[in-house]
Amino acid sequence: MIQTDTLVHLFAGGCGGTAGAILTCPLEVVKTRLQSSSITLYISEVQLSTVNGASVARVAPPGPVHCFKTILAREGPRSFFRGLAPNLVGVAPSRAIYFAAYSAAKKKLSDVLEPDSTPVHMLSAAMAGFTAITATNPIWLIKTRLQLETRNRGERQMNAIECMRRVYRTDGLRGFYKGMSASYAGISETVIHFAIYEGIKRKLLQSRAHDRMGEEGAVKDISDFVAIMLAAATSKMCASSIAYPHEVIRTRLREEGSKYRSFFQTLVTVPREEGYRALYRGLATHLVRQIPNTAIVMATYEVVVYFLGY
Repeated sequence: MIQTDTLVHLFAGGCGGTAGAILTCPLEVVKTRLQSSSITLYISEVQLSTVNGASVARVAPPGPVHCFKTILAREGPRSFFRGLAPNLVGVAPSRAIYFAAYSAAKKKLSDVLEPDSTPVHMLSAAMAGFTAITATNPIWLIKTRLQLETRNRGERQMNAIECMRRVYRTDGLRGFYKGMSASYAGISETVIHFAIYEGIKRKLLQSRAHDRMGEEGAVKDISDFVAIMLAAATSKMCASSIAYPHEVIRTRLREEGSKYRSFFQTLVTVPREEGYRALYRGLATHLVRQIPNTAIVMATYEVVVYFLGY
C-alpha cells in the first residue's frame, strides 16, 4: 500500500513538472540570461562603443522585453527553447522525487509532531528539497549552460551531450555540482512556499466544505482546483520574492569559466561590483514564469492524485 502510494505521488509530480516546464520554457531562458554576468550581448552597439570593458558591469542591465527581442532577432525563436531537453529529462524525476519525498516525510513527521501543522509542512519541504537537489543538480547545470550559450541565427548550437563532455573536460565530475550550495540555500524558498500553500489550501478547502455542508457524496469540482492554483500562485510569489537572490547566485556559479567560486563569495562580489539590485535582476520575469508554472504543477499534481484515488 505504501509503495503504491509513493508511486502515485511520483507519477503525479512528474506529470505536473513536465507540463509546467514545456509551457514556461521561453520565460526560463529570458530569466537565466538576465541573471548572468554576461550582459554585453544585450547592450546596444551605441553603448558598447562608449563603454570600456572594466565598466561594462555598471551599465544599466536590460529589461526582460529588450532581452526577449534581442534573443528573437539575433538567435531566432528556437533559442527560447534552449535547455528544454535536459529540463524535460530532469523535471519529471526531480518533481517526482520531490513530491514523493515530501509526501513520505509528511507522513513520518505527522507521527512525531502535530499532524498537518506548519512545522510538519516546513520540515517535509526542506527534506524533499534537499533530496531532489542532490539527485538532479547535474541536469540543471547542463540546462543553465545551454540557456546561457549565445549563437547567432543559423549557427549550430551545442547540444546536451557536447555540453556534458565540455563540463567534464574542463572541471571533471565536480563541475556537475556547481551551484548546488545556492540550491541548498534555495530550500528556504521551498519551505516558505509550502508552509503558505498548505495553510491557504486548508483554509480554502475548509471554506468549500462548510459551503457544501449537508450535501451527500460531495466531490471536488473545477472550482476546487482553481482554488488550489490560486493558493499555489500566491504562496510561490511570496516565497520567490523573499528568497530570489539565491537564483542569481546559482546562475553565476554555473557560468562557464566564471570568477565565482562559492555561495558567500558570490553573495559579496555581485553587490560590490554591480550593486544590490543585481541580486534581483530578472525577478519580474521569474515571477511571470514561476507563478503560472507553479499553479500548473500543483494543480496537475493534485488532479492526478485525486483521480487516482489518493
